Amino acid sequence: MDAGMGEQTGRRVDAASTPGRPDVEAISLPVVLRFVDVAVDALAAAREEIDALNVYPVPDGDTGTNMYLTMVSARDAIRDATDRPTGEALAAFARGALLGARGNSGVILSEMLGALARRFADPAPTVTYAVQVAEALDQASHACYAAVGEPVEGTMLTVLRAAATAAVEAADRPGSPARDVFTAAAASAREALVHTPEQLDVLARAGVVDAGGQGMCVLLDAAEQVFAGRRPAERPVVIGHRAPPAGAPVPVPAPATADGAGGDATGAEAGPAYEVMYLLDAEPEAARRLRARLGEIGESVVVVGADRLWNVHVHTDDPGLAVESALEDGRPHRIRITHFAEQAAGGESHAEPVAAAPALRRVVAVSAGPGLSDLFAEAGAVVVEGGAGRRPSTGELLEAIAASGAREVVVLPNDENTVRAAQAAATTAEADDPRGIRVAVIPSYAQVQGLAALAVHDPGRGFDQDVTEMTATARHVRHGAVTIAARTAMTMAGPCEPGDVLGVIAGDFAVVGSNRVGVARVVLERLLAAGGELVTLVAGEDGGDELAEAITDWVETQHPHVDVVTYRGGQQRYPLLLSVE
Repeated sequence: MDAGMGEQTGRRVDAASTPGRPDVEAISLPVVLRFVDVAVDALAAAREEIDALNVYPVPDGDTGTNMYLTMVSARDAIRDATDRPTGEALAAFARGALLGARGNSGVILSEMLGALARRFADPAPTVTYAVQVAEALDQASHACYAAVGEPVEGTMLTVLRAAATAAVEAADRPGSPARDVFTAAAASAREALVHTPEQLDVLARAGVVDAGGQGMCVLLDAAEQVFAGRRPAERPVVIGHRAPPAGAPVPVPAPATADGAGGDATGAEAGPAYEVMYLLDAEPEAARRLRARLGEIGESVVVVGADRLWNVHVHTDDPGLAVESALEDGRPHRIRITHFAEQAAGGESHAEPVAAAPALRRVVAVSAGPGLSDLFAEAGAVVVEGGAGRRPSTGELLEAIAASGAREVVVLPNDENTVRAAQAAATTAEADDPRGIRVAVIPSYAQVQGLAALAVHDPGRGFDQDVTEMTATARHVRHGAVTIAARTAMTMAGPCEPGDVLGVIAGDFAVVGSNRVGVARVVLERLLAAGGELVTLVAGEDGGDELAEAITDWVETQHPHVDVVTYRGGQQRYPLLLSVE
C-alpha cells in the first residue's frame, strides 16, 4: 500500500525457515547502481518491442517508452545521491521514479520501485538477504494493487504478483539463497506473462501479451542477471501469446484509430478521450479520497506516492474536472493532459514491431558540452556539437537532419545565434527531400530550454501538437547563466573588468560581481521571483560542480518547496547554466 496511506499488507516471510547467519545483511549501493544501469539499458533495447504490444488500457503505443523514461528518472536521481548513505540514496531513487513517472505503466512502476526502495532501506539484519528480497517484492505487489482504483488481471500487476508469490515460496525453503529467489521470481513472471491473454480478452483478440507485463519481465530479468549473476532464460515471443512455429506469420496489433480505440484486430474498446497526470501535494487521507473521486469520473486511476507528494493518473472524458477534484484537498502541479486521438494520429505504425523500422520522428539538438551531449543523446536526440566559439553551420545541421533518417524532425538550436542557421537548414531539407520530410525549429535560445523541450517530446502524439508542446515549454523556461568577463566592457548591469563574475538573465548581462556564488544567487532569486517549482542547474568547466553544489544547498535552505536537478554539462566559459520552470 502507498506509504502513509495505511498499513503495509505485504507479509513477512518466515525467517525461521532460513536458519543461520544471513548470507547478506543489507543490499549494497554499488549493486543497486549496477542493476539500475542494466535495467535502463534493457528497457531501452526493448522499448519499441513493448510499445508495439500496447493495446490496453488504450492502444497508444507508449508503454515501453513510459517505463523506460520512468526508470531513467529513477536512475538519474540515485546517481546524483551516490555520496549519501544507502538509505538516503534509495529514498532519492524512489522520489526520482515518482517525479519522472510517465503514463499508467510508469506510475505503477514508480510505486513498485518506491516499495522496493523502502524495504531495502530497512535491511532488518536478523533475516537473510533472501527473505528481504522476497518481502520487498511481496510488499511492492501489494502496494501496486492498492494504488490502482480498479485492478485488472492480465496486466503488469498480475505478472508482478506472480513474481512476488514465487519469491516468497523460494525464500521459505530452508537454506534458499537470494539468487534462487531472484531466479524464481523472474521465471514465474515469464510464465505469468504467457497467460495474460487468457485473463484479458482484449489481449487475446489482438494476439499479444500484456505490454506492461512484458516490461515487468524485462526488469525482473535484469534483476536476475545482476543479483543472481545469471543470464535469464529467453522470454516468450512478445507478439502472440504462444510462440509460433518457425516461419509462421506473426500476428500484430492494428494501429490505433483516430478516436483513440484500436481497430477490429486489436479488439480494444473505445474509452475515455484524455489521459490526465499531475503531481499533488496533499495528506495521505486526501490522496485516498481523490482516488475514490477520480474512480467516479474516469478509468485507469492510479495514485501513488509518500510524504505528502503523490503522482496521479486517470483516463477521463473530463480533464478539467480531474484536475479540479484535486483542488479540494491539495495542490496539483506539473499537470499533463494528453488527447488520445491526437496521440494516436501521430503515432508510429505497428506494421513491423519485431524488426524496428526507421523512426518516424527524431530530434536534432545542438549541444554546448560533452555532458550535455550525453543528456541529449540518452533522450534519443541526434547531437550536433556547438557551444561557445563553435556554432554549427547550416550545412552541419542539414547533414544531421538527413542523418536522422526520419520523416519528421524537430530541431533544437539551443542558442539564439544558431536559430537562423537551423531555420535555413529546415527550409532546405524540406525543399530538397522528395519524401516530403517535415522539419520544425523550436526557438530555444539556451541549452536549458532545449533540455526542457526535449523532456516533453512525445513521438506518440501528432507532429504539430508535439512541436507546440515543445515550443510552449521552451518559452516558459526562465533561464540564466554565470560567466567570467574576458575583457573590459560596458554591460546593461554596468562596467566590468576582466575576471569579474557576470550574471546572465534571458541572454542579457544583468549582474556584475566578484563572487560566483553570490552572483548565481542573485540570478536565481530573480528567476524565482515570478514563482517556480523546478530549478535546473547545468555545471560547466572551471569549478562548475562546486558552484552547482553551493547553489543547490542554498535553494534547499531558502526555497525548500522547489525541486533542484543538477547535470554535468561540461560547457566552456559558463561555469553554471540555470533555469526555472
